[in-house]
Amino acid sequence: MSEYQYYEFIAIDEPLTPRQMAELRACSSRANITPTSFVNDYQWGDLKANPVDWMRCYFDAHVYMANWCVCVLCLRLPKSAFDAGIFHDFKTETTFSVKQTKTHWLLEWILDESDNYDRFADEDGRGWMGRLAPLRDELLRGDMRPLYLGWLAGVNAGEVSEKSTEPQPPPGLSRLSAAQQSLADFLEIDEDLLAAAGLIDPPGSKFDGESDAELDAWLAALPEAEKNAILKLLLTGHVQQAERKLKLQSLAWRRDQSSGAKPVMPRRKVADLHKLAASTAEARKKQAAIQRKKAEAERQIKRETYLRTLAADFNRCWRTADKHAERGTASAYDEVKRSLVDLSDAYALCATRADFDRRLAKFMVRHGKRGALVRRLVEAGLWQKSSQ
Repeated sequence: MSEYQYYEFIAIDEPLTPRQMAELRACSSRANITPTSFVNDYQWGDLKANPVDWMRCYFDAHVYMANWCVCVLCLRLPKSAFDAGIFHDFKTETTFSVKQTKTHWLLEWILDESDNYDRFADEDGRGWMGRLAPLRDELLRGDMRPLYLGWLAGVNAGEVSEKSTEPQPPPGLSRLSAAQQSLADFLEIDEDLLAAAGLIDPPGSKFDGESDAELDAWLAALPEAEKNAILKLLLTGHVQQAERKLKLQSLAWRRDQSSGAKPVMPRRKVADLHKLAASTAEARKKQAAIQRKKAEAERQIKRETYLRTLAADFNRCWRTADKHAERGTASAYDEVKRSLVDLSDAYALCATRADFDRRLAKFMVRHGKRGALVRRLVEAGLWQKSSQ
């Protein structure tokens, strides 16, 4: 099988300049390049550049996928959005890492050497960017769940010691956003481990960012000059810059408001998470078994109801089967087999199998020389060739 690699980059905060687009074009003659994106796939070669360098210079989000079961998400965020210490407890050997430039953080999530070969044989990488890019806005709102998911992926990959303590669990782990659930899927985090991590959430907990009251308080305290500067950016078409400025100021204000708050959730050992995941898996399997049993019972009730409608007029059913057999086509014979299987069950439920066998014998007196039909009935266990 030939190699396959997919690269996608997008610029969010600032579009690419014509000069930057020309620099990218010099690295690829066939890529799809726009002022906000670069997309290309490779089956024999490779990108003639270092993706990290491109993230430093041009882009705010990057998705990579290769058919040797590797995928990568990288997000670039302004350095002013986070203090360096916030990442310390979340970083792992491979699955989640952080680099920095003079102006930005580069956050990278990696799934390395997955065992899900079918996934990487079927997927081409397209579609993931749209699902994962919203994580950047969530992080800029102060939502730490994407960082925790990176650490949890490290636990899933066996990179974190059983004796290690988890980072401070952010609220809302039991109710991930759509983008966060996509990240968990992207990194193939075990569903039971993910559920175990969310057990610490109090009922109804979720990450809401600022409430309306908090936003009102913050906006009221915002200096008039800063409000005017943001409005000017909006009116002059610099919407993204205005939005980024507002988000960063809001995030800094909220950090100041909560700087004295102490963690409200206990931190667990990795070994405890694995035990919880095992219990969760057992509970999930039991629940699935209950659901299967319930579904089977419902199916059986519907089946018996249908069979009783057949038993209400057996003669009509035999006449219908006779007409289908006389058509002499493969599809008609298939229909005869299906209807006689149902009739057999209806006789077993409402009469006797002996009654069915007697009527079937009469039916075969007329149609026993139809070889294709006979084969179907033998395969269905309704007829034996020796009984002809």
